[in-house]
Amino acid sequence: NLMAKNLMDFVMGSLVFFIVGYALMMGGDYHGLFGTEGFLLLGGYYDVGKYLQFFWMLVFCATSATIVAGAVAERLKFSSYLVYSTLVCAVVYPIFGHWMWGGGWLSQLGALDFAGSGVVHAIGGFVGLAGALVLGPRFGKVVDGKPRVIPGHSMTLAALGTFILWFGWFGFNPGSTFSAHELRIAIIAVNTNLAAAAGGLTAVLITFLKTRRWDLGMALNGVLAGLVAVTCSCAWIEGWAAVVIGLIGGALMYAGVNFFESRGVDDPVGAVSVHGINGIWGLLSLGIFADGTYQGVVGLLYGGGFAQLISQLMAASVAIIWAFGMGYLIFKGMDLVYGIRVSPEEEISGLDVPEHGGQAYPDFIQMNR
Repeated sequence: NLMAKNLMDFVMGSLVFFIVGYALMMGGDYHGLFGTEGFLLLGGYYDVGKYLQFFWMLVFCATSATIVAGAVAERLKFSSYLVYSTLVCAVVYPIFGHWMWGGGWLSQLGALDFAGSGVVHAIGGFVGLAGALVLGPRFGKVVDGKPRVIPGHSMTLAALGTFILWFGWFGFNPGSTFSAHELRIAIIAVNTNLAAAAGGLTAVLITFLKTRRWDLGMALNGVLAGLVAVTCSCAWIEGWAAVVIGLIGGALMYAGVNFFESRGVDDPVGAVSVHGINGIWGLLSLGIFADGTYQGVVGLLYGGGFAQLISQLMAASVAIIWAFGMGYLIFKGMDLVYGIRVSPEEEISGLDVPEHGGQAYPDFIQMNR
């Protein structure tokens, strides 16, 4: 079920971003609010740069959409997910993306986000929070008022997936220069790696101090938290700052997971804490640590005053309000119209057979009958 949902993020995202999303995001500017040109990429056949930009922003768009799958796992109808994914890729991501990257009002106020801590990750994270709140916790997650651990499907695949993401981030961040000849990619790549390592270290150490166990799941999420956090500022900071950003990112992830669990919010993979909270931290960290050596961006610690930090704070606030507000409208609206949660019987049995007519591992199931 989750593999199908992530697949459809890119299926639906590719089509709706082509039809409408790209134009709203990057097609000129209408009073700082949205773009008005480039629907269906019309007029761009001979513009290779437009096709390059479209494809890059499309992958970011689909990435933002996939974040939500983890937050609403094991209880959201597949049909509802298709509607959600379509709306996020057509409207929610493109509009905020325009405000930050397409010449919109936040960029006009000086807000920056190099590779998407806010545009991609905070948007996905807080839409996911809205979905988790509307759906409520999974059966068996809260017992006698206390949250219980529901083990994940495969720690082997979780670890493999984290390694793939860590490696892929070197395309995500350095690739946002749009040029293999831009030597700044060396700084971006190193900063990306340092933050990931620092995030993983913080998460595993905090968990050990709390539980006396070296928790692999928390370590993996700590790596991702560091990656998310540094994505905004990776081009504008020094290596030591990347380490600090990652260390704080891992701690924020751990705190976020425990906070949401204590409030009864069921986020099976920690998507809100990894992407939402650290997307916001990533936006803010730029206003603190930017060293002034690239594009003239200077943060608080390097004598730039509060100007950049205030711009980043505004962008962070808008990201939370926009993503959570739109996410809540989408999920609550669908729920009121036809109900977005599967039946109790389907949830308990698992969604693979009821929704898709087959098991993820049919040979394994057959062997154990």
